[in-house]
Amino acid sequence: MAPRQTEQHVGGSKVLVVEDDQSFGQLLSQELDDHDLTARWVDNAEKALAVIQEWHPELVVSDLRLPGIDGLELLQRVRSEEMDNPPDFLLITAFGSISKAVEALKAGAEDFLTKPLDLDHFILTVVRVLKNRALRQEVQRIRDYLSQDAFHGMIGQSPAMRGLFEQIGRVSRADGPVLILGESGTGKELVARAVHAASPRKGAFQAVNCAGIPEQLLESEFFGHKAGAFTGAGKARRGLFAEAESGTLFLDEISEMPLFLQAKLLRILQDGKVRPVGADKEEQVDVRTVAATHRDLEQEVEAGKFREDLFFRLETFTLRLPPLRERGDDLELLAGHFLRRFSIQVDKSIQGFDQKALDILKNYSFPGNVRELRNAMERAVTFCDGTTILPAHLPSRIRDGGSQPTLQSAPLLTAMAASGEHLPTLAQAEQHYIRHVLDAVNGNKRRAAAILDIHRRTLYRKLEQD
Repeated sequence: MAPRQTEQHVGGSKVLVVEDDQSFGQLLSQELDDHDLTARWVDNAEKALAVIQEWHPELVVSDLRLPGIDGLELLQRVRSEEMDNPPDFLLITAFGSISKAVEALKAGAEDFLTKPLDLDHFILTVVRVLKNRALRQEVQRIRDYLSQDAFHGMIGQSPAMRGLFEQIGRVSRADGPVLILGESGTGKELVARAVHAASPRKGAFQAVNCAGIPEQLLESEFFGHKAGAFTGAGKARRGLFAEAESGTLFLDEISEMPLFLQAKLLRILQDGKVRPVGADKEEQVDVRTVAATHRDLEQEVEAGKFREDLFFRLETFTLRLPPLRERGDDLELLAGHFLRRFSIQVDKSIQGFDQKALDILKNYSFPGNVRELRNAMERAVTFCDGTTILPAHLPSRIRDGGSQPTLQSAPLLTAMAASGEHLPTLAQAEQHYIRHVLDAVNGNKRRAAAILDIHRRTLYRKLEQD
């Protein structure tokens, strides 16, 4: 007879039956096997202890009354062992031993059943216990993944990121505007959310992309409007500043904000008041403004595209995000983080990276930064059918961009010799060559250290000596 299917996520689970009545123990084992579970039967607790250590079952179904060590003592012994993943316990007892079964529940048993046993109820109880166990393990996996090396959702152990985390902790306790600078894909919104989360503010975090709102709607979006203020304004609307009351308003890509609105934003930053479109009076708001851009605002000021007075007001607290290529071992840490995240989402058991795939990731400059790495890991997990990420699972641009650049040392030395009256010293030549390698790999210190065949700490020390 074909086995009856249990639920997919508990099918195949290992169940150990401990029962001194041979016919009853074999009956329970057969019933478990018939429901697509893997069962073993032993007739005493001493044998059960050995099987648990060797076979690692997910569940032990034990009679409470056993010769020698009883079911309760078996449970207590297993719980006292240093086991990474101890089994759950389901105890079977006669009706007259209910008080003993309650004692077993207090000792850590998941449930108990009474004799005479209804086999359908028995299987339902086993499946429920196994499902709860699988759910607990999944929750723990997610908790481990979320908590590992994270600072308000940001992953990083490099000196640059640790310094940033410390700055966020200090800035979050203040109340002035914050300016976040960094290349696209470095995680500027995550930093803004961290500033808000670490602050004492109890209001909402509101985020808006300044480049994503039509110019004719900007004032209404930011400041709100009164009913009938303009064509189509049938109802009054609260603006983003009002919705972020007692909280934080994040202005992403603030360099794209039109000049006329920059003037009004400066006024709000100075006196904390907004005037909804069509209103006669200003309204006081308590909102902290955090702005971000990937552009060089000083150049934007010089080009007349950004108000100098607003720039000076925003830069009260400036946080600079390092690009991924300058974050050292964070790349491998982040790749593992995204691998776990997407593996959980699609229910795959991918354990890690093939060494060649990891080398390709390390040798790629990631111009799209963390966002590009995240997308690459999502693709890799999607196309991986095994337990290891291989080079073929990575996007072709990363595979093709991971080769080492060819360095022409002879022209370099010629240029060095021509740059002064004498040939450079060995120390000077070394510094020139290090800089040349860094330029060739777009500042990627990991790749530069690999090409130079030195440890990154050695590279940092030599750069400090320059």
